[in-house]
Amino acid sequence: MDATSEPAAARCPGPTVQDYLDQDSRPVPPALRYERNDHLGSEDIDTARFTSREWAEREMRQVWRRVWQFACLESEIPEVGDHEVYEIGDDSLIVVRTAPDEIRAYVNVCLHRGRKLRTGGGNVSEFRCSFHGFAWNLDGTMQTPPCAWDFPHVTPEKFALPEAQVATWRGFVFINMDPYAESFDSYRGTFDEYYIWPLENRYKSLHIGKVLPCNWKIAQDAFIESFHVIATHPQMLPWLADANSQYDVMADQPNWNRMINIQGAPSPHVADSVTEQDVLETFYDSRAFYAAAQGRDLVMREGEELPAVPPGGTARQVLAERMREQLAATSTQDFSATPDTELLDAINYLLFPNFNPWGGAKSNIIYRFRPNGLDPDSCTAEIIFMSSPKRPGEIPPPAKIRWVPEEMLFADIPELGVLGPVFDQDCENLPYVQQGLKAMRKPGITLANYQESRIRHFNRTLDQWMDK
Repeated sequence: MDATSEPAAARCPGPTVQDYLDQDSRPVPPALRYERNDHLGSEDIDTARFTSREWAEREMRQVWRRVWQFACLESEIPEVGDHEVYEIGDDSLIVVRTAPDEIRAYVNVCLHRGRKLRTGGGNVSEFRCSFHGFAWNLDGTMQTPPCAWDFPHVTPEKFALPEAQVATWRGFVFINMDPYAESFDSYRGTFDEYYIWPLENRYKSLHIGKVLPCNWKIAQDAFIESFHVIATHPQMLPWLADANSQYDVMADQPNWNRMINIQGAPSPHVADSVTEQDVLETFYDSRAFYAAAQGRDLVMREGEELPAVPPGGTARQVLAERMREQLAATSTQDFSATPDTELLDAINYLLFPNFNPWGGAKSNIIYRFRPNGLDPDSCTAEIIFMSSPKRPGEIPPPAKIRWVPEEMLFADIPELGVLGPVFDQDCENLPYVQQGLKAMRKPGITLANYQESRIRHFNRTLDQWMDK
């Protein structure tokens, strides 16, 4: 497959992301001035990866048991003995703090008769099976078995719990079940150069999970492109430059990619019919769902008048200044030098296979999509808010996950703000995609060369793992 370091030739007319960043009122960090879109081909992507049970089982062996994946937060296991249970497919692991500066991950199975050792998180001094009482120390070594006289063939020093590799990154804990896997530092490639926000200084203020009736890759694909905005989120067109989004995919960086969506500027689909004041008004009317969801809510306060765009000015400039004013009044942090883009824009990254952190100066969203067991027709979708503490050093405990029942909408969760109904708009499509792929007679899906290049990049990496 021929790859070139030049951005895709076909791009939507109108200002690019970099054109908007040229007009930023503050210096923009080099990480956001980077732009690269390697052409990775135009071939169809086969549908079996979304619908086949055989593919799901092979994916578990070839991908999930071999890649680095986000398991929990360090703040969720702050004390020795604190642990979380991380499950993917049929695999279950105990991620536990074994010493003040050490985290380990064990296969969550009793080596006697196979019962799960732990069914949830908590704090323990040992891992004791409730079936027959076999127990292991926090360091994974086996204690003397019950009725040891009946197990002369079992030596505790050879009956230690199997382990996965563990790495930490900016407050997040990642695991890898492959003992021969490359280090997490190597796996990330150049990701750290371009994800510049201090997640380790933020806390988990919200964690929502829901089972969706579609393959995990179908769900994730819906959130790594903005091509769908024109049909799925038309209310956003006056203030989101959807078709002018920037997509960064690199053939030599298979494990991460990025998109930058400009906000406070119109979509090229409607730009000829809206004014800068229209952009401002619709931004406030919609409550700027991305901003609101990240604690950057620009809704009008009671008695407050809508600001006017000055002659020769832009809605984007007004919104950024209003954001700084509101943050100055509500936060102890200084955002006076923060560029407009870090206050307004939707900056989304993907670290393969399913870690989706958003960039931003104040708070961040994390998306995580996982298989639901080995069922190719369902998955779990999670939304995590990483918020800045109101006062430096005063970090609240991390929120527990709340599972949303099938019949409940994301819009019914007040803490999600207007991200909830927008997420529902996305999710409304997903079961019909899953059903449609089974009915499709064409053997593969067809992707846009630029706007869906992140999906192609992801699937290219997926294929590389599946073929190893």
